[in-house]
Amino acid sequence: MTAPEIPVKATMTVKALQATVDRWIKTYGVRYFSEMTNLAVLMEEVGELARIMARIYGEQSFKDKETTPDLGDELADVLFVLVCIANQTGVDLESAISKNLQKKTARDKNRHSNNPKLTG
Repeated sequence: MTAPEIPVKATMTVKALQATVDRWIKTYGVRYFSEMTNLAVLMEEVGELARIMARIYGEQSFKDKETTPDLGDELADVLFVLVCIANQTGVDLESAISKNLQKKTARDKNRHSNNPKLTG
């Protein structure tokens, strides 16, 4: 018996993303890895992203015959694990990012526009 397809919309809210990832985990992943395992997986995925960034935008070069990886796919891997951690710890990412942007706006509304390193 094959598992049912998980519908994925072209665009979705963060809340819908969290629900979609949760359905995927429960359908294909059996269960969430532990929080600590997912933290280790996140570090692994961020490392893969860093390697690609260093080669595409930094000074490092790809090895001979190494294909150029899909940056979007690597970013999605990082996002997937972050959403898993949020889901299993009860964090509503939509609410959290909204609060975080409010905090950053209050703290930094003039900071970056007054930074000569960014404007000069």
